[in-house]
Amino acid sequence: MRRQVQLFILLLVVCDAFGQVSYSVPEEMAKGTLVGNIAQDLGLDVKRLKLGNARVYSGDSREYVELNAERGVLLIRERIDREALCGDTTPCAVHFQIVLENPMEFYSVTVEITDINDNPPTFEKNEIKFIISESAVVGAIFDLERAVDLDVGTNTLQSYVLKPSDNFMLKLHNQADGTKNVEMVLQKPLDREKNDFIALVLTAVDGGEPQMSGTMQIFISVLDANDNAPVFTQQVYKGTVSENATKGTTVTSVRASDADHGLNGKITYSITNTLDDVRHMFEINDENGEVKLIGRLDYEKKRHFQINVRARDNGGLTDSCKVIVDVVDINDNEPTIKIMSKSTIISESAKPNTVVTMINIQDPDSDEYGKVQCFISDNIPFVLKSTSNNFYTLVTDSDLDRERASEYNITVTCSDEGVPSLSSSVTLTLQISDINDNAPVFERSSYEAYIVENNTPSLSIFTVKATDADWNQNARVSYILEDSSVNGVPVSSYVSVSADSGVIHAVRSFDYEQIKDFHFRVRAQDGGSPPLSSNVTVKIMIQDQNDNPPQVLYPVQTGGSLVAEMVPRSADVGYLVTKVVAVDVDSGQNAWLSYKLQKATDRALFEVGLQNGEIRTIRQVTDKDAVKQRLTVIVEDNGQPSRSATVVVNVAVADSFPEVLSEFTELTHDKEYNDNLTFYLVLALAVVSFLFITCLVVIISVKIYRWRQSRILYHSNLPVIPYYPPRYSDTLGTGTLPHVYNYEVCRTTDSRKSDCKFGRAGSQNVLIMDPSSTGTMQRIQSEKSILDEPDSPLEVRNIFYSSCTLLPSKTYISANSSD
Repeated sequence: MRRQVQLFILLLVVCDAFGQVSYSVPEEMAKGTLVGNIAQDLGLDVKRLKLGNARVYSGDSREYVELNAERGVLLIRERIDREALCGDTTPCAVHFQIVLENPMEFYSVTVEITDINDNPPTFEKNEIKFIISESAVVGAIFDLERAVDLDVGTNTLQSYVLKPSDNFMLKLHNQADGTKNVEMVLQKPLDREKNDFIALVLTAVDGGEPQMSGTMQIFISVLDANDNAPVFTQQVYKGTVSENATKGTTVTSVRASDADHGLNGKITYSITNTLDDVRHMFEINDENGEVKLIGRLDYEKKRHFQINVRARDNGGLTDSCKVIVDVVDINDNEPTIKIMSKSTIISESAKPNTVVTMINIQDPDSDEYGKVQCFISDNIPFVLKSTSNNFYTLVTDSDLDRERASEYNITVTCSDEGVPSLSSSVTLTLQISDINDNAPVFERSSYEAYIVENNTPSLSIFTVKATDADWNQNARVSYILEDSSVNGVPVSSYVSVSADSGVIHAVRSFDYEQIKDFHFRVRAQDGGSPPLSSNVTVKIMIQDQNDNPPQVLYPVQTGGSLVAEMVPRSADVGYLVTKVVAVDVDSGQNAWLSYKLQKATDRALFEVGLQNGEIRTIRQVTDKDAVKQRLTVIVEDNGQPSRSATVVVNVAVADSFPEVLSEFTELTHDKEYNDNLTFYLVLALAVVSFLFITCLVVIISVKIYRWRQSRILYHSNLPVIPYYPPRYSDTLGTGTLPHVYNYEVCRTTDSRKSDCKFGRAGSQNVLIMDPSSTGTMQRIQSEKSILDEPDSPLEVRNIFYSSCTLLPSKTYISANSSD
């Protein structure tokens, strides 16, 4: 029978310096009942509870209390039955933690459940029967079953009442565990002839308010005399048993004796425990009193058992004793690891001591078996710290680097101190998020590339490659051509760089004779914010092609006059007639020249040096040799394919100038040619005059136009972009004729040797023969020699020729041709 009781809720709040709060609340409170203002008691703002995602963490136990984060209070979540929760354990309390995040922290909360008088005393049986001999002496004791009250304190069982009390009285014995042993004592002799059956009522009363009680019927049958009751050898027996003991293990044995003989002296043993679980754990042999284990023990659930044993003879006389059984703990529980809160992703910029995970460790074993030590693997930038008893936090121990390790599998292992030790582990996976902390790195410190001249524009030269150790957008590399100039021209007019692939393309066609090499810088920039970059120097070297034929510098081929070399008839073998001089503006083997005699009036008279171009006689000159000798010399370079040029050398075989003049006069033009020459000279003069006037007008117009343009650009902010023709050549010695060569031919009176050499500049004489006159014309040439400086950066416009007219033995003859 249950009664409704109005209770006054007394909340006891205790808050210590370690973040612990305690409350006290009666059992059986309705759902939603206020437990306490946790925000006020912890000194926290209600906003902190909401923003910190506050929640209740209770481990494996049920959550009887819930948190209202909006109000900052604790409320009853479901009805709490103290007896179901704690049994006879006092005090009864619920333990849990309030967990907060950002930053991570927790507070321990204890709610004590106080008892109310909601359970009446009860007996296991509604009735009990005794058979008592009428010879039972006054003071004989009869053991009765005790009532059980699940309440505790003053609400539990307090007293017994036996009615009627004519023959019997009650005697209570306080036990060490706080319970009372009930005995019925005969206070008046029985008389079977008067009353062979007695009915009594035993009432158990608790101390609650209002008071509650329970009853049990006692029926006594009176027999004839059995005047000796069983007697135990000791009132208290003790035994120990390991919690892992198997069923059937003997715990201890009890023994009682009876002075009677025959059937009145035969004793039977029984366990009289009622509502507790003793009968499910132990049994007693009713003949020999041996107590054995029949259930499975668990030290963590119950550590001690009290077994009440009764000895009865056939006459109904009894005696009782207690058997105290102590359960011995073994290390049979491994530590339990509970994750209270954890992060799965952390930035590599996180500072040391950043909390990653909070862990609760539980081991229900006792003493050393319940002491737990936790650790993690070495060589990782994390450390496990113990914050309080059985609570750990995993924090960063040093700086993180995603490029070195993008993910950590952290194994937390916890071991107790038992022998053998038991352990458990849990693996935490933690991702490291990336920040842009690595600049792109080129595969090389510098690059060199070769490209053959005369390439097609947009030709791919080569590729630069840079890598970034970061991830995703932070590792996306773009390539940029840095601003610079080559010979005053922006480098972007020479090459371009693909922003995505780093491929370098030629923008124009290169000419080795204009530019041999150039360098520029390429920047690699990632996609981070802010972006990081690095640069590298790239050198492009132009490779020569055989794209220029040899150019003959000497002898000069003129259109209106004929130049001849004189060879005396007394010339010996090997006489140097002249030297063919040619150049090739290409480089390397493309500029290696060879000379060959292609045609000759008399091939048996002259030869040409393969390497130096010297024309020498290969036999003695005779009188039979013709005066006029015509030699065709071909000059070839060593390129693939080779290029060549030809030159015609006229040689006069004679000892005197009149002989040469008479021979070459036969070849002059006739009178018709002279008439035509006058006409052509007049026409040429008119054309040249017209071209001169036209060029003068054009030059003046261009000058005026450029002046006006410069004035316009001067008053504007527009950039001036120079324009260079496609075949623009500089003045650094890379033109088609990079050097000036002066030639001087000298000869002494009887010298059979003559040579051409690079000499000093000066005023020299060239003899020109004309049919109508025999005069000489002096041409004033360059006054500064550049042959001593072969690398002088001058652009040569003319080739000058000089000869020495010291003696008439060798001279240059020019005569107008008849053709």
